[in-house]
Amino acid sequence: MNNCDVSLYLVTDRELSLGRSHQYIVEQAIKGGVTMVQLREKNISTREFYNLAIELKQTLKPLNIPLIINDRLDIALAVDAEGLHIGQSDIPYHIAREILGKNKIIGLSVETVEQARSANNLDVDYIGLSPVFSTQTKHDINTPLELEGIQQIASFTKHKTVAIGGINTQNTADIIKAGADGIAVVSAIVSQKDPRQAACDLKSIVDKNK
Repeated sequence: MNNCDVSLYLVTDRELSLGRSHQYIVEQAIKGGVTMVQLREKNISTREFYNLAIELKQTLKPLNIPLIINDRLDIALAVDAEGLHIGQSDIPYHIAREILGKNKIIGLSVETVEQARSANNLDVDYIGLSPVFSTQTKHDINTPLELEGIQQIASFTKHKTVAIGGINTQNTADIIKAGADGIAVVSAIVSQKDPRQAACDLKSIVDKNK
């Protein structure tokens, strides 16, 4: 299993970035304490996705912060990203692992306690608990897991857990206390006026409650 720090995991979203570039948001968020960055883009061409990934990798690589590509195994391979994040309906984990190799980070979204149990049979590097609360950034999701779901999954999973969905400074402490190893956020950083300060605030809450 690869060692990755999931404490504060930034997931990008151009539509929520108030017109600012990925590059700007990511650079500021890293200064605030982000430990991993996932490039998630649903509505752009493959070439655009590739170019964005290359750009972000150049920023992240010298800082030793992993670039994770959402869903697109081809892009992850093309830019030699540090990892790939897959959902339940994406390419099967064992195929992704076979193609990417054992040194790459692979994360898997789990939306139910049952899926988290099944994930114990896989050598994924972390599981994304999705969604913890209801959120505006994803519309095709299951019933929120809530804090009880995090506690239940944390009690048996062998994987690192990162919570995503509706997370902000008000509920981060409760999420970490419930047993999550980290939080993944979109709008709580990318939509904030000062992404660096937003990241800093979240990271200090995570660190304080671990």
